[in-house]
Amino acid sequence: MRVALADDAALFREGIARLLSDAGFTITASVGDAASLTSAIVDDPPDVAILDVRMPPTHTVEGLDAAVTIRRSHPAIGVLLLSQYVETQHVAELLHHAGSAGYLLKERVADADELADAVRRVAAGGCVVDPEVVAMLMGRRRASDPLDRLTAREREVLGLIAEGRSNHAIGERLVLSHKTVETHVGRILTKLDLPPVADTNRRVMAVLTYLEVPRTRSGATPDGTAPGAP
Repeated sequence: MRVALADDAALFREGIARLLSDAGFTITASVGDAASLTSAIVDDPPDVAILDVRMPPTHTVEGLDAAVTIRRSHPAIGVLLLSQYVETQHVAELLHHAGSAGYLLKERVADADELADAVRRVAAGGCVVDPEVVAMLMGRRRASDPLDRLTAREREVLGLIAEGRSNHAIGERLVLSHKTVETHVGRILTKLDLPPVADTNRRVMAVLTYLEVPRTRSGATPDGTAPGAP
């Protein structure tokens, strides 16, 4: 599997490259900014592009913007965003534009197996969200919350879907049969009003519902940041 990397922190970038190389991945590009990555992808498209959210020149959302652009221009390429901080608005925006995508905290990539697993899941067309982000969003409530329709077990299953877990992995985590997990997933999709639609990944749509960030009347999120703010 082929991977392209972009992070302005050279030591961190080379560390990721070494971890992935040791895990059997081929690194097609390792660069320090989003513009260089998009150019490299045109010349030699990888299976997955890994980008830091904040990169030169402004260190705000260059990585996020590049990820969206890559998915629009090269829909076969999965994108995995890395961030030093929990930035929930970025997660929602990324998944709205890119079904085959992931968002991990940088502290998570120190685990080589977990990083490799996330890259493979994104390459296979899935979405992966850092468990810490999922846990934070689980505690947020909205005035009219569609998740209120779900049982406690269904919320638990949906949280694992948001992390990118397959039905098999969910069954192992919760000690449930494959049939029981399928039943829970079906009920979740029905309760969230997500009927089958051509070319729509219902699991991704369910995750987007789960990750929806509540806003105040001023447009800021409850943590005080403006939409899209770093």
